[in-house]
Amino acid sequence: MRNILIVARKEIQEGLRNRWVLATTLLLAALALSLTFLGSAPTGNVGVRALDVVIVSLSSLTIFLLPLIALLISHDAIVGEMERGTMLLLLSYPVARWQVLLGKFVGHLSILAFATLLGYGAAAGALAATGEVIDRESWTAFASMIGSSILLGAAFIAVGYLVSALVRERGTAAGIAIGIWLVFVLIYDMALLGLLVVDQGQVLSGGLLNALLLLNPTDAYRLFNLTGSGNVSAFSGMAGVAQTTTLGPSVLLAALAAWALLPLGLAALAFSRREL
Repeated sequence: MRNILIVARKEIQEGLRNRWVLATTLLLAALALSLTFLGSAPTGNVGVRALDVVIVSLSSLTIFLLPLIALLISHDAIVGEMERGTMLLLLSYPVARWQVLLGKFVGHLSILAFATLLGYGAAAGALAATGEVIDRESWTAFASMIGSSILLGAAFIAVGYLVSALVRERGTAAGIAIGIWLVFVLIYDMALLGLLVVDQGQVLSGGLLNALLLLNPTDAYRLFNLTGSGNVSAFSGMAGVAQTTTLGPSVLLAALAAWALLPLGLAALAFSRREL
């Protein structure tokens, strides 16, 4: 455990030195505050609670931004250190390869969690400071959104590690990471929507559709946050989905956890068999 924490501290220090923590926190805070005050402006007229609007807006922002940030900070975690020669030096100490990988994961996830908590928390705090009445259900949904956002980031950090453990050059890892982001965030849902239109409920229905949704961590995240609360699902336009889907919150969270653990385990296996 001590070795893991030492490696994690090293990654956090490098993130501070490279301004990753500051840049990520400022970016998330700036976008969250913008969405908070621009998106919640009409709520008084339509009778929607302001924080529910913020949850919908930030969930959409998270799907596009957080996976990209996670992949950017993790895609060269292994191959980058190998190219610089620092991995060989690190492994010359009494530390196992799986401890190095897990320490990096803890460090990078800490950076992402800190930026998410501070950035999104600033938006909720600013909204509360304006005098908006926020009930307990909205606060619970907001806390669930932050927690699941961190879990989504963990999934893509793990995917980035898997890429980094398999390739030989940093440039290749960067290209694959961008491709993964495009597939999961943009292409997958467009292709699934096209299949649904063509299929017209003949084959892609029920359990198969649920399985296809769970194969994309961003879809699991979207369903968890936009269908978990009645008020949020009504405002997001997914009330019908919330009533028909058989994927409960526990299943969706388990899918996100699996997306974090399985690639991380595969990355550890690939790293353990890789020659330095």
